[in-house]
Amino acid sequence: MSLLHFPFKVFTSANRLDDYGADDMRYGDLDEMFLKRHLNLVDISSRVNPYTLTALTAFNQPQSRFYGMHGHGTRLSRQACAEILFDEFRHLAGAFSWVGPYRHLILRMIEHMQKNNGAPYYDIQLNRALKEQIVNDGSEKNSSLLILKNTLLNSIDWDKKSLNADKKKLFQENINNTILPKFIRQQDKINGLGITVHDTWATQITIKSLRIEQGHYHAVVHYKVQDHFGLDQADIRQFKYWHFRFFRIWFVLQRYNQFAYKPFITNMEATIEISGSKNESI
Repeated sequence: MSLLHFPFKVFTSANRLDDYGADDMRYGDLDEMFLKRHLNLVDISSRVNPYTLTALTAFNQPQSRFYGMHGHGTRLSRQACAEILFDEFRHLAGAFSWVGPYRHLILRMIEHMQKNNGAPYYDIQLNRALKEQIVNDGSEKNSSLLILKNTLLNSIDWDKKSLNADKKKLFQENINNTILPKFIRQQDKINGLGITVHDTWATQITIKSLRIEQGHYHAVVHYKVQDHFGLDQADIRQFKYWHFRFFRIWFVLQRYNQFAYKPFITNMEATIEISGSKNESI
């Protein structure tokens, strides 16, 4: 019977890491006609018209009954218009992120998007939030960490003080039936985690080390999780997103071919130590 060596990758999600081909990672690929006709993105900002690059007044709001009667407002450069949109983007973020230690994350991520270099994003606060979510998930059926721990107990060869290689597929199968780390709780709607991450795109779980002695084990587990800070067409077609100006501005800044601000991958990781004994009930 062969034994496993460490680090040992126990789970990889169906969605792959570093996936730049996903729809929510596209940018600058849609024109004005498509945005208006197919996605109903007409009323975008309360401050500027991104299609005509003009500042808005009470008389040139797209929904105003007086639209077009008093000119089209002050003409703006594309950059000036984008800066106003980003300022409004930040202002509107407060409705989704106003309580707790993570409430300022969205402002940092919007600022990262405005740099427009598409570089991956990393924030130590996101790592902290991920670890809290994993460790505090006490659901026996849905917690990836608890299922991993139970699978580990079932897979240890206590005599050889290692894991049986024939149990390798069991980890993938068992963890695949759990709910992977994400931020979709009620509190995440207002604490900055739902608006910055919400669901996650890809997850990889690795047992970095395993020590077995005298009927006890101690393992170091590493979670690598990625999300995309970007919107796809499926997102904006949903009324729960479309009816918020926040998301309409976000989508236009990213997908409209006159702006094309790059989305980016958000990297999160957490290292967690677990331990147990041979006689522990499963």
